[in-house]
Amino acid sequence: MATNMHDTSGSAPSLDAIRAAREKLGERVRETPVWRWRGDAIERAAGADTQVFLKLELFQYTGTFKARGALLNAMALSDAQKRRGVTAVSAGNHAIAVAFAARSVGATAKVVMPKTANPARVARCRAYGGEIVLVDDVHHAFDTVRRIESEEGRTFIHPFEGERTVLGTSTVGCELCNQVANLDAVIVPIGGGGLIAGIACAVKRMQPACKVYGVEPEGADSMSRSFAAGSPQSIEKVDTIADSLGAPHAAPYSFGIARRFVDGIVLIDDEAMQRAMGLLFADMKLAVEPAGAAATAALCGPLRGKLAGQRIGVIVCGSNIDLATFAKQAIAYEPPPNP
Repeated sequence: MATNMHDTSGSAPSLDAIRAAREKLGERVRETPVWRWRGDAIERAAGADTQVFLKLELFQYTGTFKARGALLNAMALSDAQKRRGVTAVSAGNHAIAVAFAARSVGATAKVVMPKTANPARVARCRAYGGEIVLVDDVHHAFDTVRRIESEEGRTFIHPFEGERTVLGTSTVGCELCNQVANLDAVIVPIGGGGLIAGIACAVKRMQPACKVYGVEPEGADSMSRSFAAGSPQSIEKVDTIADSLGAPHAAPYSFGIARRFVDGIVLIDDEAMQRAMGLLFADMKLAVEPAGAAATAALCGPLRGKLAGQRIGVIVCGSNIDLATFAKQAIAYEPPPNP
């Protein structure tokens, strides 16, 4: 895919930088496992000859990939910055990761979350020592976090933008490529774009022939709009159950890298994610939030024909969901009748 005048990815991480970042993170993060998904259910859903490899980032500390970028940012703080602390904005997963990262380096975290955030995520953030400010919606959240940054001198750790954040997410792709050879494609959920930017960069550095596809909810399609426009775009309203993918805009650095390395983006509706949640639970015994099921939904939906018979990496980006919400959102998997 050609780059354009808005492409800022000239500073995309090198393979040496990605490997050095993974070494720096060390045992502060887990090397999450990859599982080959076999059986009748996935064969029916993705095609009998399709080989599916789940990158199980839901087993990461804090429950999602977010710990990687948050830690790289926190580890780079000066002593003075650590004393002033950090701040962040998040529907939950990034807030949890920033609180975790701050505690690990001896700093404090004050994070801004929408009032609609899952109570289990709020509680988990507080368990890591995070101070939480609740606001009406994600648009107000960014205004509030800028005020905290200015008034309290806290260092802002962005949920999806910036070199260290993308470098952190690139370690997911690096691990996957080390764990599975000769992938034909990798499917990555998109919120703000930090995850797909990092993974796509690492995958294209390590397995250049491998395609990288992003997946967005129809009600949070800022990256799709940005690709179409050729520059980062905003959306007026986020409308999806996948709140972890509900970024209100794309941002220049992560957009530029994604634009350079990503081969395509598909859209899915909420029901597709709900059905994928049911499939993952029934067949893999994984209870994931909607965002964690997005890549599976894309594999079994809009990408099924394109990727049939290939070796596919599927990013299960995380899961911070309580039992009641999971039971409400997941659609139970019903195997089709035998022919």
